[in-house]
Amino acid sequence: MEDSAHPKRAVTVADVAKAAKVSKATAARVLGGYGVVSAKITDQVMAAAAALEYRPNELARSMSTGRSGIIGVVVGDIENAFFSLAVRGISDAARLAGFNVIIANSGEELDAEKSAVDLLIGKRVDGLIVTPARCDSIDHLHHVRRAGVPLVLFDRAIPELDVDAVTGDDRDAAIAATRYLIEQGHRRLAYVSAMDAEGGGPTDIGRISNSAVRERVEGFVSVLTEAGLPNPLHYVRLGATDQRQTDGVIKSLLADSAAPTALLASDSLVGLRIFKSLQSLGLSIPRDVSMISFLDADWTSVTVPPITIVDQRVYEMGKLAGERLIARIERTPLAVERLRVRTSLVLRGSVATIGQ
Repeated sequence: MEDSAHPKRAVTVADVAKAAKVSKATAARVLGGYGVVSAKITDQVMAAAAALEYRPNELARSMSTGRSGIIGVVVGDIENAFFSLAVRGISDAARLAGFNVIIANSGEELDAEKSAVDLLIGKRVDGLIVTPARCDSIDHLHHVRRAGVPLVLFDRAIPELDVDAVTGDDRDAAIAATRYLIEQGHRRLAYVSAMDAEGGGPTDIGRISNSAVRERVEGFVSVLTEAGLPNPLHYVRLGATDQRQTDGVIKSLLADSAAPTALLASDSLVGLRIFKSLQSLGLSIPRDVSMISFLDADWTSVTVPPITIVDQRVYEMGKLAGERLIARIERTPLAVERLRVRTSLVLRGSVATIGQ
């Protein structure tokens, strides 16, 4: 039985070298994965390492190789299925390339994001994937670039930063969903987002600091304008940040003298909150109000009726972001790009046809 007062000493490279009957330098080359060593000697060293239960000292490895083998990821809201799927894709890409992942959650708060970025840089991560809470406050991301740490943006793009970004085709996705509602006869359409904002709705789309939200609102408004509908921003609502706030947003919309007949939810969490709000008001989808939600979250297919969704292929987005960051870490020569992953509209039973 191990004496807890005198814990077992960590096995070192020198211990492995002695057991394998090779020099410390040879054992270090085998265990570090660099240099040229014969297959026979490699097998000897690896067998000795396994027998001794050798565990590499990651700090020492990072000091000798200049790499930690770790990728840092800062997401907006890990509770959101969108980011959970994205992290799975990033992690799978990282694992295949021999990297580990540290995940931080900003809660869409700029200060929390800055703290997370500082912490991860302090841990000597080899690269960062960040979902920026705001696209108009990026000094900390410029600092990442100045520190020489490869950076890829996820879900949101900031052209001024001159780094890769992996996003959905947000504007086109909103256009497709909104056009479908127009084709079904709807003329009073609302767009509801979790992005926090004073006053509940934007008066200037260009001032929306989240690029994904801004582009979706742009797409939504462009279709309403194309259809000749007046005041297209009238039914755009921000601030559905939790169930209580969403209840207030939905009650406000439905209390309008010309209440919307269809709702477009910016993400699956907002969509679920809207669904609960409508249920609490005793309203039926799509008899009383139609609805479309971004993201094919599990709940959208088990409701009655199932919810028409914008399928965002988020796992693919995450995997692509991970692969792009690894290419940057490996110094693969690539032009800076915004990589858009196309979406599709999946029709289910949550949209009624009006006046046809």
